[in-house]
Amino acid sequence: MEAGRQVHCPRTWAIALALAAIVSGCQSKGGVSEVLDPAAIAAPAGQNGAAGAGPVQATQSLGTGSTKVTMLLPLSAPGTAGENGRKMLDATKLAMTDIGNGLLTLTIEDTKGDSAQASKLAVTAITTGSKVVIGPTELPAAQHIATLSGSKRPPVLALADNFAGGAGVYAVLLGEADSAAAGAAGLAAKGSKKFVLLVADGPNAGAMEKRVANSLSIYGAALAVTLRYSAGDGGAKAVDEMGSLVDAPDAVIVASGNGSPAPILAALKSKGIPGKTISVVGTNRWLEHPMDPLFEGAFIATLDPSETGPIADRFRTTYNYPADVNVAYAYDMVALTAGIASAVGPDGFSKKVLENPNGFRGSTGLFRFRADGSSQRSMPFYRIEKGALKLVAKSTSGF
Repeated sequence: MEAGRQVHCPRTWAIALALAAIVSGCQSKGGVSEVLDPAAIAAPAGQNGAAGAGPVQATQSLGTGSTKVTMLLPLSAPGTAGENGRKMLDATKLAMTDIGNGLLTLTIEDTKGDSAQASKLAVTAITTGSKVVIGPTELPAAQHIATLSGSKRPPVLALADNFAGGAGVYAVLLGEADSAAAGAAGLAAKGSKKFVLLVADGPNAGAMEKRVANSLSIYGAALAVTLRYSAGDGGAKAVDEMGSLVDAPDAVIVASGNGSPAPILAALKSKGIPGKTISVVGTNRWLEHPMDPLFEGAFIATLDPSETGPIADRFRTTYNYPADVNVAYAYDMVALTAGIASAVGPDGFSKKVLENPNGFRGSTGLFRFRADGSSQRSMPFYRIEKGALKLVAKSTSGF
């Protein structure tokens, strides 16, 4: 479907999210001990409650369907977190109107932006019969849920930013590894063969290397070397090592994690990179920082923040403000859940269904979940020119 086009048959479109995943896979009911290990359900320590932004109904229920679903949103959290939570609530209501009302009974709980509260609500949902949990948005809570064990735990579609995923706890939002892999694939598809990965040292560095290497292999390209760097020296040491280890790479991928990429880009610039023969590939995490002149010329695969596909017009008409990616993420997860419930039934939320390699197509484009809980997405491919993203290709992916 074309971006922004009004959907005249939203139910048909939403069910199409799950058509690729029509397989059998019943789950038997069991006690709490089968869902989670009771010894492991304590909430993460050290999380303080967040002040509410205003009066918000703590628990809301939508729909009358036979599939029980719980959604965890920071509805009364202050600032941006609460604003995004309320946008997701509006998206959820639209998705329920489109497809979910007759298929799902969706309980929405307010986490207040508090990770301890989010973890507690998630455990309650998991152990009291929810077939799927959508959320939470709080990163520590999503990470904690991913550590819980239990043979009958229902899937969790986590909405936390920068969450890497875990077995049965799926990362919905675009992650840096997928952005890096898709960006590298975008250049490999144009003929680049030899790549270097400069990755901020941390627990996700190994997964980043594997994802990028796999995406390049699809196009007959390869990583010549991966160099981890620390924020301490701004990556200068890694850039120096690269010069002695690799002769004339076609592209350098910079995955900067939580830090600004500016210091390592300055080190690269001192070596003449990017140049006529060497390109630089960035990631979506760069865009969390102010656009720097050092970003100029770099390629980035990321979601268009204004691209919400077929729901854009109806959302604006219904709520009198434009949809963004937060809206799209929430809508897609509710639509996906309803689509699977329609196609397979309340007990059809198996790994085989959710990890179907054909994936699903939603408001943000094609996406699929992997066995490790990470997600892979097809997304636009851009080049930074004069401090702005200029579209190079409408779609690229590392899978």
